[in-house]
Amino acid sequence: MLASLCQSQRLAFRDDPYPSAESRIARLEALARLIRRNADAIAAATSRDFGNRSTHETRLREVFPALEAIAHARKHLRGWMRARRRSTGLWFLPGGSRIVPQPLGVAGIVVPWNYPLLLAAGPMVAALAAGNRVLVKMSETTPATGALFERLVAEAFPAGEAVVVNGDAEVAQAFCRLPFDHLLFTGSTAVGRHVMRAAADNLTPVTLELGGKSPAIVGRGFPLAEAAGRILFGKCLNAGQTCIAPDYVLVPQESLEAFVGHAGETVRSLYPAIAANPDFTAVVDERHRARLRGLVDDAVRAGARAVPLGGAGERLEGTGRIAPTILLGVTDAMAVMREEIFGPVLPVIGYGDLEEAIAFVNAKPRPLALYLFEHDRGSVDRVLERTISGGVTLNDTLLHVAQEDLPFGGVGASGIGRYHGREGFETFSHLKPVFHQSRLNGLPLFRPPYGKRFEALIKLLVR
Repeated sequence: MLASLCQSQRLAFRDDPYPSAESRIARLEALARLIRRNADAIAAATSRDFGNRSTHETRLREVFPALEAIAHARKHLRGWMRARRRSTGLWFLPGGSRIVPQPLGVAGIVVPWNYPLLLAAGPMVAALAAGNRVLVKMSETTPATGALFERLVAEAFPAGEAVVVNGDAEVAQAFCRLPFDHLLFTGSTAVGRHVMRAAADNLTPVTLELGGKSPAIVGRGFPLAEAAGRILFGKCLNAGQTCIAPDYVLVPQESLEAFVGHAGETVRSLYPAIAANPDFTAVVDERHRARLRGLVDDAVRAGARAVPLGGAGERLEGTGRIAPTILLGVTDAMAVMREEIFGPVLPVIGYGDLEEAIAFVNAKPRPLALYLFEHDRGSVDRVLERTISGGVTLNDTLLHVAQEDLPFGGVGASGIGRYHGREGFETFSHLKPVFHQSRLNGLPLFRPPYGKRFEALIKLLVR
């Protein structure tokens, strides 16, 4: 079935290999209508999949940014599609050079479970804006959302334009082996390696949006309560199940306990209760809850101190929730400092000076995001220049990914390639170089038979 869907889309693309701006905008508008009209149903389905997903968070972090991505693409699409002039070497004038963006064909998109609407719709926007046909594989961890989105897309799009499929891990593996013209995968680094291997047989170009351990560094001069508030909001959103959530925090050694105090105040203010609070999202399933409990237990057995920040006196068993928890005294030997946490557990580590904090970050694989809380320009420049991460938000968390005119992607183990905005359009396009020879040109002077005139010209060129 998957192969026939892919082939049908390829045939549809051959019939219309360069959709007009009007056609592309119509497809984007169809996606926007689908999201607007069904936002409540999508939020409800996602909440069922999670065992409680804050509907406010779904509207804030999925519906709104998906619609913003569509609006941005609609506004700029004609400019993105326009051929771009490039300079031409002196000896080739009056010829001309340009870049012509061209659709690739059939794009595959593999969607994770943590933001199922946004991480399906965002890549779809880029692929459709670039003029491609789109085949989307939803996550088996969010079956209700996947089934709903499959039905909605089938109602809104002909199968030759966009199709959504669901299925288990075997379906996902078969999906990644299809001969796509480009494949975008969002998920873990471990699975990303398998995706890349599967795509290699077809030489399919791959964009990998992965994860890693995204650090937050709090500078000595930055207000501690303000930093704690912004970090804990970024960590608790979606119960930490966000690929760019702060994974650990580096604070000045003398401020460790004060940071923990401010963090607790923040959590109690944002979430006065945990167990029955519809605003606090559940961890998606028991496997992930057990994994998170295992990370905390392993750290505590090895000498770390766990500090719960909320849920005091509440019974969380059976609610799917895990209380936000800070870990102090962690070491690199602990699993919590080797694995991406992907939940509401936050190691906090003291540092002596900024150079020590930079060295700590650089000793680990390159993260998807980095957060620096610092007003001193020299310190900001030092961190930006001496660390490598997919993206950076200064004095807050998560917000660089909300800027449609900034590319989003990782580096090293946190990902390959990028999308959003113009860069997303270019990821799903072939930027075809074109040289246009003029009727009048001097190239015959460089053709055989070679003689004295040629020797004189070559001496000019290579002097």
